Amino acid sequence: MIEIQNLQKQFGDKQVLKNVNLKIEEGKVTCILGGSGCGKSTLIKCMIRLEDATSGKILVDGKDITQIKSEIKLAAIRRHFGYLFQEGALFDSMTVGENVSFGLKYLTDVPESEYPRIVREKLALVGLKEDVANLNPSELSGGMKKRVSLARVLAVNPKVILYDEPTTGLDPIMSDIISDLVLDLKAKLGVTSVVITHDMHSAFKIADYIAFLYEGKILLYGTPEEFRKTDNPYVKQFVNGSSHGPIQMKLMRE
Repeated sequence: MIEIQNLQKQFGDKQVLKNVNLKIEEGKVTCILGGSGCGKSTLIKCMIRLEDATSGKILVDGKDITQIKSEIKLAAIRRHFGYLFQEGALFDSMTVGENVSFGLKYLTDVPESEYPRIVREKLALVGLKEDVANLNPSELSGGMKKRVSLARVLAVNPKVILYDEPTTGLDPIMSDIISDLVLDLKAKLGVTSVVITHDMHSAFKIADYIAFLYEGKILLYGTPEEFRKTDNPYVKQFVNGSSHGPIQMKLMRE
């Protein structure tokens, strides 16, 4: 469904992505791992042209979206994607129900009379009762906010969901619940998922494939089992969560 070829992204003098090549398999969960500032979030923003690549190709269903100039055509491509922001990005001035149905007004032709039904269905998909729809975001816990944000993404029936650090800021139990949700949506809806994370427990649980991004380059791409068995010293240090290894040595030299 998505193929990234020789992707580069530069901000001023800083090159964030360096000849990234990656294939996102349809209907699978692909996790992109890496430390802070390695380019993970920039990569998925480039996938939907929230950021424009400096060079390279991004093929979505065979079409290179980096060459699309028309905002109308680009909007049509983006409608296939849902983006779960790291902080949820709920509108504080709206109720949960209004937040979930927000995209229906601007991205679909669904009549307004159908909004309550869709809100109920999507809240149920993420494990929330329908009476939550009347609450304000300020009344929700961190885990509930993540789930409401996911329900809003699901309301417009995307083919691909991009998750930006979905377990950040959550306790281990809620993190596991969010991981289960990713797997549940894959099974029930058949969506393609791209998950940006540094949570190894979550990645090993949900991923069909993992890509490890380091200093703007993908050092390893493979299955969770291949990551467990890798001899790559950088990947091993990250997977094991060790403070001793080549990553630490490089940081000390800098």
